[in-house]
Amino acid sequence: MLHDPNHLYIFDTTLRDGEQVPGCQLRTPEKIEIAKDLERLGVDIIEAGFPVSSPGDFQSVVELSKAVNDVIICALTRANMNDIDVAADALKYAKRPRIHTGIGSSDMHIKYKFNSTREEILERAVAAVKHAKKYVEDVEFYAEDAGRADLAFLAQMIEAVIAAGATVVNIPDTNGYCLPDQYGAKIKYLKENVSNIDQAIISAHCHNDLGLATANSIAAVQNGARQVECTINGIGERAGNTSLEEVAMILKVHNQAFGGLSSNIDSKMFTYLSRKVSEMMNMPVQPNKAIVGRNAFAHSSGIHQDGFLKHRENYEIIRPEDVGLAEADIILTARSGRHALKHHLERLGYNLDKDKLADCYQRFLVMADAKKEIVDADLLILVQEN
Repeated sequence: MLHDPNHLYIFDTTLRDGEQVPGCQLRTPEKIEIAKDLERLGVDIIEAGFPVSSPGDFQSVVELSKAVNDVIICALTRANMNDIDVAADALKYAKRPRIHTGIGSSDMHIKYKFNSTREEILERAVAAVKHAKKYVEDVEFYAEDAGRADLAFLAQMIEAVIAAGATVVNIPDTNGYCLPDQYGAKIKYLKENVSNIDQAIISAHCHNDLGLATANSIAAVQNGARQVECTINGIGERAGNTSLEEVAMILKVHNQAFGGLSSNIDSKMFTYLSRKVSEMMNMPVQPNKAIVGRNAFAHSSGIHQDGFLKHRENYEIIRPEDVGLAEADIILTARSGRHALKHHLERLGYNLDKDKLADCYQRFLVMADAKKEIVDADLLILVQEN
């Protein structure tokens, strides 16, 4: 598989890893609706499900394969021949199919999950890739728990699966264990010690157990990974996955630091798609969530509001319209200053002179101390009392 080294491939697993959250299961028509939005968003790969896990998941992969045109549709399997056969069957209508197979790579998984040996696990990994390759050209291999795997053995495994035909090698920090410098160093080690690494794309799949999923994914990209596996709103098992919108906006804000690396993501869709996924999956977005949280572009500190109103970039590194929001919010609270009050009064059509504004501001502070947040109706009462 030829790949562009200047392109960051965005692998969205909202409909597979994201959907594993209890209570977030979607019906096939809902999955199709989100998949079409993800295609419009510009993701390169959609992981559509784990076909062997249930008839519903199998059917979703079949229907998503029919519904989208340009995106690679990926199906997950274990390193198990039946899993791979079922995945290949589910992908029969996909224009660009990918089988994603793999097995544990850490000694902990090898011993306690598989009750096996490194040699046996290596054989199973190679056999799975070779079997998947009989069905599709594009085979991704995941070395589960690579975050805690022995580096030399991990390199041996990755070299063997690429030789067997893997086009993408996924290095998951399955338990969100790594620090960014550790995870970045792991990717760098593979780049430098796997002889055939240039024949595959390195993929980062990070979990957020320590709140480091995005930081780890970015460290991977800085060290040569060219695919990031992520979800809308960072949803996923336990503490979640890498957040798609965070990765895309980091790439946009710090583009020069990445040597001009690009993606196809249309960031203006983020607010819309974030809210849609949140509603459909019944998963509220925390208000202070980066990029798409309700407060991500809300300014309530008087000092910040004053600086923002004088020059937006004093307190914003991203324009709200770049992520699909009409404008930033200047929230009126007891910590707001005169500048913020004046801004809102002018927005409502009231231009008060200096003395009247000073009087109005004192009464505003009394009101704001009594209420958590001041809304337009409160401002109208203040002005009418003036």
